[in-house]
Amino acid sequence: MQTLKRYFYFTSVLLSGSCLVVMTLLILAQIGARMMGQIIPSSEDFAGWLLSATVFFGLAYTFNSGGHIRVTILLTRLGHFKHRSIELINLATGLAISAYLMFYTAYTVYESYIYEEVTDTYLVVPLWLVQSPMAIGSLFLMLAIADNLFDAIRGKTPAYQASENELGGAE
Repeated sequence: MQTLKRYFYFTSVLLSGSCLVVMTLLILAQIGARMMGQIIPSSEDFAGWLLSATVFFGLAYTFNSGGHIRVTILLTRLGHFKHRSIELINLATGLAISAYLMFYTAYTVYESYIYEEVTDTYLVVPLWLVQSPMAIGSLFLMLAIADNLFDAIRGKTPAYQASENELGGAE
């Protein structure tokens, strides 16, 4: 199971990094094309879509590795039982919010596909293709939060918390 989790989070960060690299190459190509008096049609649009994909694909890996900003000043002052209870409530709330986000982004992709919506840019692209990374990234985040919630319920230290402890020197 740990190998599957590792591949899941690696896929998340690989997709995010790949989108970032493609976006960078696209922007560099646009700069080069402008220096030669040419343009790459809709390059700004594609760069924006790739930026969105980079962010959403990276959410699960960033969450699991403790990279999201958390205000722990209150949590560090609580006793073990209260701290664990609040962590469980926070994870359950985060799971509910991310499930809501995932459902509605997936539903938006579905509607765009059914109604054959397209982008309103120079190059016409099916809108569901542009929206899909957001839905997939939201699904990845929901699964990452669920993974950490189940670890916390079983009494294990969630991965994001273990990473925070390593960075902060806490035990």
